[in-house]
Amino acid sequence: MARVPIGLEMYSVRNEFAEKPLETLQAVANMGYAGVEFAGARNHTAEEYKEMLDQTGLVCCGWHTPFPLVRDDELEETIRFNRIVGNKHVIVPGIPGNLRETREDWLKMAGFFDELAAKLAPHGMKTGYHNHNIEFAELGGEKPWDTFFGNTGPEVIMQLDMGNALSGGADVIQLLKTYTGRCQTVHLKPYSVTLGTEDPKAGFRPIIGEDDVPWNEVFELCETVGDTEWYVVEYESDAYPPMKSVELCLSALRAMGK
Repeated sequence: MARVPIGLEMYSVRNEFAEKPLETLQAVANMGYAGVEFAGARNHTAEEYKEMLDQTGLVCCGWHTPFPLVRDDELEETIRFNRIVGNKHVIVPGIPGNLRETREDWLKMAGFFDELAAKLAPHGMKTGYHNHNIEFAELGGEKPWDTFFGNTGPEVIMQLDMGNALSGGADVIQLLKTYTGRCQTVHLKPYSVTLGTEDPKAGFRPIIGEDDVPWNEVFELCETVGDTEWYVVEYESDAYPPMKSVELCLSALRAMGK
């Protein structure tokens, strides 16, 4: 398999990007990142995002799209926007709490995402779901992650966030083995179970490679059965300045041969 490119989740440097968008993207490109995944509200026009990407040579490898923007009343504009930006991965980073209170709610969401995937497919786009930790606490006799991905088709991307999953007690290796071919984009977020035992926030302090994610096994599965197109770095601790932390994570990945 060809080398999987590495992108950056821009939530990691959101304040810097909000203050100096072009300069921040250029700094990210200069570090060696190949792409970026934007998150949240669209604070510029699609044309402005596209121009910044073109100037820096970065690819939009995804967008963490708020749930309201993939509902029918906003979907046409979301498709138009992402087409201009050049993004084909419309990833939902969370479902409103009132829509995921029961196992039946998660089943309804699975049906919604299957329908959404079918609506995006003619435009060359895919949808997916990104986890936090709540998806791995049993609900109605099953973990929501399994309820959701066990009842969606392979067109729905499993954007597994390694750190968030570990913090929720998940076995990330087993998840990658169970849902093969569905990891077109994955989040490389470090987490230390040991440090997070007493303080979950402390678990996110280590840089990639200094944590408890079994990275070698993760990479092997992503590159053999996961159909992974992008590795996306996300770092969310204040242990280092944001721009420094994402540079350190990329350097660690390069040292691992990525």
